[in-house]
Formats: sequence, C-alpha cells, structure tokens
Amino acid sequence: MRQGETTLNLALVHHPVVNKRAEIIGSAVTNLDIHDIARTARTYGVAGYFIATPYEDQQNLVRELLTHWETGHGSTYNPARKEALSLVRLVASLPAAIAELTEKYGKRPMLVTTSALLRETTIGYKELSAKIKNREPVLLIFGTAHGLAPEVLRMADATLPPIKGGTGYNHLSVRSAASIILDRLLGS
Repeated sequence: MRQGETTLNLALVHHPVVNKRAEIIGSAVTNLDIHDIARTARTYGVAGYFIATPYEDQQNLVRELLTHWETGHGSTYNPARKEALSLVRLVASLPAAIAELTEKYGKRPMLVTTSALLRETTIGYKELSAKIKNREPVLLIFGTAHGLAPEVLRMADATLPPIKGGTGYNHLSVRSAASIILDRLLGS
C-alpha cells in the first residue's frame, strides 16, 4: 500500500454506456482518459483505476500504451507517468473489476456511480468521503459517451450528485469530472 492510499478505486466503463439517443453502445478508449485520470488518481491516493472494455482491439490499445510506460521508452523518459499508470487495471467488464476488488477486500465494494442527472439513490460528497476515510472499499464508476447504461445504474448502491457549473450546460469530459469529484471527496 502506498503512502496516503485510500480504499477508493475507480472504473471507467466503455460498455454498456449510452449515446445521445439513449441507445446502448460501446465507446472507444481514449489515450487522454487513461493518462489524465491515472495522474489525478495517483495525486489523490486512489488504490486502483480500472478501464473496462469488452473489445479486443481497445484492450490491445490499452495494453500497448501501458507497456510503453511500464517497460518501454516511456518508463525511463517520464517515471512520474509510469507511477501514475501503474494504477491502471484492464478488465473486460465492470463485473470483472467488482470481482477483483471483492477478492482484494474480502467483501464487495460499495458501488457508486456518477451522472450528469440527479438520481434517486444520491449520496452526498461529504457522506461518501467519510466512508472512504473510514476505509470502506468503494468503487466509483464513471461512464464514457453520454453516460452509464441503465443496467449499470441499477447495480449501484448510490450515485453522486451531478457537478453543476452555474449554467444550463452540463457536459464535462470524463477527465474533468473525475478531477473535480476526486478533489471533492479526497482534497484537503
């Protein structure tokens, strides 16, 4: 366990998510999401960061990127990036991440989703922060595209409130949302 490491883990889900017409889709993995969320996660002491995609070509992309930074030229060129990317775990599905964490902690983690919409199962940032500080295992689930599919939302124990910027526009990149949420939960 690293200094300051929490029992909070992240999952970035690429399937099942929804498009702007609320259809279930799979989205593409992006290099920036992997790098930027890993760097934020490492800064705030997140225990692990799961990239969940069932698509073999997308998994190969993630593996190639991680290999570059773990053992390739990137490992010596930018050791700080290597350290952040060491948090990344590639899984084929969200249930695979849940199973891995259940084995690690000896119990299923609390599943908390994020959404740009208010949900019935909302948990406040302070309440979730207290659970994390009390070392309760938590898996914070982010969606790509236009958000998590209803089946993922139904799996969750709770959902964080949406981030509001004071305007009617609410479509942050997942990288930005992850940074804001981690600061609200773990920042000093």
